[in-house]
Amino acid sequence: MGMWNDRVVPRIVDRALSGKDIRRYRERAVAGLHGTVLEIGFGSGLNVPVYPPEVETVLAVDPSGLGRQLAAGRVAASPVRVEFIGLDGEEIPLDDASVDAALSTFTLCTIPDAARALGEVRRILKPGGRFHFLEHGLSPDADVARWQHRCNGLEQRVAGGCNIDRPMDALVRDAGFELADLHNEYMRGPKMARPWGYLYLGRAVPVPS
Repeated sequence: MGMWNDRVVPRIVDRALSGKDIRRYRERAVAGLHGTVLEIGFGSGLNVPVYPPEVETVLAVDPSGLGRQLAAGRVAASPVRVEFIGLDGEEIPLDDASVDAALSTFTLCTIPDAARALGEVRRILKPGGRFHFLEHGLSPDADVARWQHRCNGLEQRVAGGCNIDRPMDALVRDAGFELADLHNEYMRGPKMARPWGYLYLGRAVPVPS
């Protein structure tokens, strides 16, 4: 599966998550970002065209070399400076309280230890900083959730470790964040696609220790 995950999955993700509907969700997810932003799961840079003008620098973390190649054109066309700083969201090479905000889009589903990655985000955020996220995950609808659990093993094998049944709000809270706002809905599409399309769009702030 190494070749599949390294050379094929990034191209599928780039194509599947670049549509107009998802771009609108991305625009909502990045609203309010400013200054220096940590982005975990930078991928092929699909957020780059929608960064607000208040963003000065993005510190990007992603394990995919092909993703960085696919992102090159978007990065070159953007006024925002993008610096690739690491490969692993579970161990980010930044000092404590060193970024103004953090961003994750369609990433927490794939990181093996999402709780550890969120702990890193919390560590790196400056006081008052916010974590912005757009993720897909566990549906509250029992029938949909049942199919999510059934399909999750296959999804992991064919989609680079992606999990479709993670309760993203609980993951964020359990990592020491308070949800400042959260919006949930299904992406538009046929009902049979709902196990892959239940969205969590929100912002969270670290709870003081």
